[in-house]
Amino acid sequence: MPASIVTFAVGVICIVLGIINMRGNISSIHSYHRRRVAKENILPFGKMVGLGTVIMGVGIILFSILSAITFRTDNDTFVLIGTVAMIASFVVGMALSFYAMRKYNGGIF
Repeated sequence: MPASIVTFAVGVICIVLGIINMRGNISSIHSYHRRRVAKENILPFGKMVGLGTVIMGVGIILFSILSAITFRTDNDTFVLIGTVAMIASFVVGMALSFYAMRKYNGGIF
């Protein structure tokens, strides 16, 4: 059960960081990824990367809730569904972030 609480907290932190990025403050993004973003593209870049981060945070929270349900019910189906949801959210969130980096920064590396 304590692991579910920690996982939930990590999801909330991801969502908060995503919202901060979506508002145009991209200081939490690595300096390499910010370096070549033009001033006029900071807001769209932040919105896209932030949305990806929020999506990943939601997946982490969903996983933590379903893990807590599994702990209470001893039904492993919930943790399986949570794992699939978290993996899907990571794939979508990372795809959005990589797309934004490629579009506004010229590459992901």
